Amino acid sequence: MTATDRSTELITVAAQAAADKLAHDIIAYDVSDVLSITDAFLLASAPNDRQVKSIVDEIEERLNKELGAKPVRREGDRDARWILLDYVDIVVHVQHSEERVFYALERLWKDCPEIELPADAKATRGKAEEHAKLQQAAEEAEEMRHLGGELR
Repeated sequence: MTATDRSTELITVAAQAAADKLAHDIIAYDVSDVLSITDAFLLASAPNDRQVKSIVDEIEERLNKELGAKPVRREGDRDARWILLDYVDIVVHVQHSEERVFYALERLWKDCPEIELPADAKATRGKAEEHAKLQQAAEEAEEMRHLGGELR
C-alpha cells in the first residue's frame, strides 16, 4: 500500500508552507505500510519556539485555504517545542531543533519510503546543522570577547 494522492497533495502543500517559513530539514515519509492510522508523516524543525509556531500556523492556513483541510487534532501549542497537526491522512510534526535531535524521529521511519517534496523543501536539508554551527561559533566568539575583557 502507498500513500494516497490526497495524502501526497497535503504533504506537498504543507512542505512548501514550512519551507516558506524557513523550516529546517523538511522530510516526509510514506508510513502507510507500517501504520493503519495515517498515510504519511511530515517532519520539520526550527531553532526557536516562535518560529515553530509560525511554521505550524502557515501550514494550517495553507492546507485550509488551498485544499480545504483542517486538522482533527493539534497538540503541543503551549510549549511550542513539538507541535503535532493530525489531518488523519497525514501527520505533521514541527519540532524545536533540540527536540528533533533528541527524539530523532527519522531513525524510527528511515525504512519507510521518502515522499518527493518541492525543491524549496528539499533545499532545507542540513539547515539545522548549519544553524547550530553558526550559533556555536557566535557563542565562542562572545566567550572570547568576554574573556578578553576580563584580562584587561
